[in-house]
Amino acid sequence: MGIYPLTILYDESCPLCKLEIDNLRARNQAGQLRFIDVSAPDYDASLCPVAKADLMRIIHAIRADGQLLHGMEVFRLAYDAVGLGWITAASGWPLLKPVFDWLYPHIANNRNRLSWVLSGPLFRLAARRALRRSQACKDDACERKDYKDAS
Repeated sequence: MGIYPLTILYDESCPLCKLEIDNLRARNQAGQLRFIDVSAPDYDASLCPVAKADLMRIIHAIRADGQLLHGMEVFRLAYDAVGLGWITAASGWPLLKPVFDWLYPHIANNRNRLSWVLSGPLFRLAARRALRRSQACKDDACERKDYKDAS
């Protein structure tokens, strides 16, 4: 067993988190990612040994081999799984990795505040991206397109 499928434990009650997961979910064509909303009332706490409060604080994931991950490593693996590893590549470089790993918890701790500040621009970006994708689909048959311009 290896990394995938990677089960991502995330907080859907956070607009910024939801937008990010929706983006990953839409790109998860190979089924390498699974998603569990830990904010859901029916979340099963037996799925992960980490306290729900900690899962709500920062993103976590469980690799196929059972290894538990959190923070930027989750994003690096998730983006790699959907073919967008180039977006997070710099966050894994030896000189930059400690900076990104230090920065992520600070962003996560302020994500609800950031959601309100960023929600307008991010919503418009997501809407434009969805429109471009829908225009590439005809009669429920989608043509494979390069969406780099929509990223």
